[in-house]
Amino acid sequence: MKDWDDEDEPSEIDHEQLIETVKATLPADEITESISSFFKMLGDPTRAKILYALYESELRVYDIVAILGLSQSSVSHQLRLLKQAKLVKNRKSGKEVYYSLADDHVMTIFKSGIAHINE
Repeated sequence: MKDWDDEDEPSEIDHEQLIETVKATLPADEITESISSFFKMLGDPTRAKILYALYESELRVYDIVAILGLSQSSVSHQLRLLKQAKLVKNRKSGKEVYYSLADDHVMTIFKSGIAHINE
């Protein structure tokens, strides 16, 4: 994206060419649908809190229940959605199931969002 300053204003713009250039840079529909679904997952406050908690440590459902003060069924439901969205992974250790972030990309996005809000 061109950042115009006062000294570099365009004298004439070929809008038809501009439209074609911008259209060519748009991602495919499947990508925009996926990113929209991704942000919907992040848009729920409960899921956001779960992701923040999992950023700090690998946790069991019961740990998340105690941290957030939510019901076990609510936490399990949100974890299931986060796992389906490939934002969370789990591992079994005996009878216990531990959850963790699938990768660090989610927290990078959250941190950018916090920086934006704090500007």
